[in-house]
Amino acid sequence: MARKLFGTDGVRGVAGEFVTADLALALARAATERLGVDAPRALIVRDTRESGEMLEAAVAAGVAAAGGEALLGGVVPTPAAPLLIERYGFDLGVVLSASHNPYRDNGIKFFGGDGFKLSDETEHEIEDALDAGPPASGHVGRVRRLDGAHEDYLRALHERFGELDLTGRRIALDCANGATYRAAPEMFRRLGADVDVVAAHPDGRNINAGCGSTHVEVLAAHVRDGGHDAGFAFDGDGDRVLAVDSAGAVRDGDELIALVAAHLRGRDMLDGGVAVTVMSNYGFHQAMEAAGIEVATTPVGDRSVSAELERRDWSLGGEQSGHVIWTDFAPTGDGIAAALLAIGALEGADLSVVTPMERLPQVLENVEVADRGAVESATAVWDAVESENQGLADRGRVLVRPSGTEPLVRVMVEAPEQSEADEICARLVATVRRELG
Repeated sequence: MARKLFGTDGVRGVAGEFVTADLALALARAATERLGVDAPRALIVRDTRESGEMLEAAVAAGVAAAGGEALLGGVVPTPAAPLLIERYGFDLGVVLSASHNPYRDNGIKFFGGDGFKLSDETEHEIEDALDAGPPASGHVGRVRRLDGAHEDYLRALHERFGELDLTGRRIALDCANGATYRAAPEMFRRLGADVDVVAAHPDGRNINAGCGSTHVEVLAAHVRDGGHDAGFAFDGDGDRVLAVDSAGAVRDGDELIALVAAHLRGRDMLDGGVAVTVMSNYGFHQAMEAAGIEVATTPVGDRSVSAELERRDWSLGGEQSGHVIWTDFAPTGDGIAAALLAIGALEGADLSVVTPMERLPQVLENVEVADRGAVESATAVWDAVESENQGLADRGRVLVRPSGTEPLVRVMVEAPEQSEADEICARLVATVRRELG
């Protein structure tokens, strides 16, 4: 087939141009039809983008056109979807969000009845069904509101973290004017924290705009200047988080996972090891090796991490970008849950004096190329990568990979000293440009 709609995390693009109402309806209809059950029930939730209501209506129409019942849960964080799917026994979940992207973008993510994101194979089947045209169905379904989705999500969080006492802790939260704008402050306040909130007034267009986990420097200054104990910055749909300590230093997903892994291991609550992507810092691997915790490495994407956790029957994993998956709570990344896990792992200590890992200097450069797929057969590039990796043996590493969506080759280098990382990266970038530019 000619089209390739699904990327690493659903279908995503400019709303009204690529992600249109027509496309949303067709995808929802195809996804519902392939379930092969009578009167399937589908949950639909969204973030705060102005295009969300349009796509919500289109997806609901697609579900109903396939004979299903569409339940509209409104604005809740993405990780609420698998929890609500389990609670109500939905056959399908649809999340409308473009995560950390600007408001003009939107996306469509599908979850199965097991609460996991759909596999590549299932997504391919949905795309193939679009080529085949709409099914001949004489039965029309219904569209209804699902009241209480927000409270159901908070209840699930409270059931898991209710014993965490945050009384006296001053916590700053940056909700990115996104899906966590109600849930995050409410959850922290229920646990006793003194909460200061920024970017919690969504207007449909200010999601991720100079705020949230992609602009964590805003929260860092707020925490440092305001005398807070810690801060947490969420992305637009609430499935990832970055932390800020009382000194204003940013702690990313690698550090949060390292902190939580050591804590759970100490309490004999860590099932197996941890799963992270190839982008995790070399210092993370060193810290886990020192702690005797096994690490599995996956391709980029929280869906890859989730699949590896399921395959190994492990419970903890995530990404440097702030996805933290703890399957004892949910099968997908949850920013609020991750923040609460991290606070619990501190056991009353100040995050600014806790060092779960020693981070190696990292350099990442995107190199524009004519054909990103050509890197796979570029012998000179891989010879250079092998040579540099040998030079960094047991001290750092080199990673070169093509972008999944753009005409780019990504070059990442980690080394004990910033100057060495810069020099190695410059050499590799020159090789990639010479061979593929």
